[in-house]
Amino acid sequence: MIELMGYLGSALVVVSMLMASVVKLRIVNTIGSGIFAVYALLIHSYPTALMNVCLVGINLYNLYKLSRKDQSYSLVEAAPEDRLLSYLLDCYREDIRKYFPGFSADCGADRAYLVCCGGTPAGVLLGREEEAGVLRVILDYSAPTYRDCSLGAYLYSKLPSRGVHTLVYAEEESQAHAAYLSKMGFAKEKGVYIKDLG
Repeated sequence: MIELMGYLGSALVVVSMLMASVVKLRIVNTIGSGIFAVYALLIHSYPTALMNVCLVGINLYNLYKLSRKDQSYSLVEAAPEDRLLSYLLDCYREDIRKYFPGFSADCGADRAYLVCCGGTPAGVLLGREEEAGVLRVILDYSAPTYRDCSLGAYLYSKLPSRGVHTLVYAEEESQAHAAYLSKMGFAKEKGVYIKDLG
């Protein structure tokens, strides 16, 4: 049983390194390191136990910082034809296609927003203004590292100051991430998802 505990801890640490999401990586690594620390104590390998306890502490500290990372986000309004925006859309083309299979760069967006974390582009929102303050979302994409809803929460809190009070998704464009929309407070009405930002 003790050896199985060691294998489980090791496996979790290895699996954590395969995760794209930094938050998931930290959580799984913390669990794995914690189990491995207990295993090391049981076999009287104190240096190994100490190292894993330190890893647990480092992970918990970084998880705390990640939970507060909305404070380091910044919102940048861009032109739909902006070169940095085009570059990001090209870099993440395959991942974007998973969630927005019908998306193309010439989508007719007239509003573009970039969310940056510590100066690094982390998310993109493209939309078309249907009427004053109502934005039909064409693309609402977060890079894999930032898929913990904090980016979306930050973005939606800042859009009212940019004159956007309502977001609208066409139902057929949002099947792949309907769970995300529900979690972020979108309501389904007459074939569309709507969020009142006011």
